[in-house]
Amino acid sequence: MAHSILITGCSSGIGYMAAHALHKRGYQVIASCRKEEDVQRLIGEGLTCIQLDLADDESIKLGVEQALKLSNQKLSALFNNGAYGQPGALEDLPTQALRQQLETNLFGWHTLTTTLLPHFRQQGFGRIVQNSSILGFAAMKYRGAYNTSKFALEGWTDTIRLELRNTNIKISIIEPGPIETQFRANGLRAFKQWINIEASVHHSEYETQLARLSKETSNNRFVLPPEACLEPLIHALESTKPKLRYRITTPTKIAAVLKRILPGSMLDKLLHKAA
Repeated sequence: MAHSILITGCSSGIGYMAAHALHKRGYQVIASCRKEEDVQRLIGEGLTCIQLDLADDESIKLGVEQALKLSNQKLSALFNNGAYGQPGALEDLPTQALRQQLETNLFGWHTLTTTLLPHFRQQGFGRIVQNSSILGFAAMKYRGAYNTSKFALEGWTDTIRLELRNTNIKISIIEPGPIETQFRANGLRAFKQWINIEASVHHSEYETQLARLSKETSNNRFVLPPEACLEPLIHALESTKPKLRYRITTPTKIAAVLKRILPGSMLDKLLHKAA
């Protein structure tokens, strides 16, 4: 069983839920957030929390040093969760927008994980859980940057799992579908930063995207609260035989089956209709 865990992206959503739930379960939780005000908020709620910006290598290095010190060099698990979604048609996104998406959602995770691996190897065990998405294996229009980061993360994770096969370091992926978090609000900010709506050939479709991103809550009938991710996360951390992938929410489970059995052209028709 993993007893001490570093979790990224704890300011809200799945990371926030996991930090509090695992703390109550008896874990030594070292939560992390990008913004100092969120760090202080979580400390005020009784959690141990550090500042860690996944887009900053120095911040990651310092965060690892702090986590190892706080755990008395006994950190046994990492939950890679911190990420955001950059909406917009790929043809409208400048390369810098895609670069920033990958910096946080992929490169930062690579730096953090590989920085911790020597510690896990030295102590002889470790658990790593990657928070991917249904969009890590099923594409959706106007989610191209996020799709790119999560598709890449899935390949990265599959590869490093093979490279860790002869160790006692286990790595799993969780693949949530629609979860009620602050994800849309963060995506709306990124959308407005990089997309010139009026100049785009996707102008009319963007009106729908803006309406979706501006809503306080999701209108998806399959949406689940962040707590839906807790049981799979605990299994990945504590089971003697953790699964390679945990598919969460009905759309994720259905999409995984459809991708396996449908011709690509038919799957494209279904995915094109998805909002």
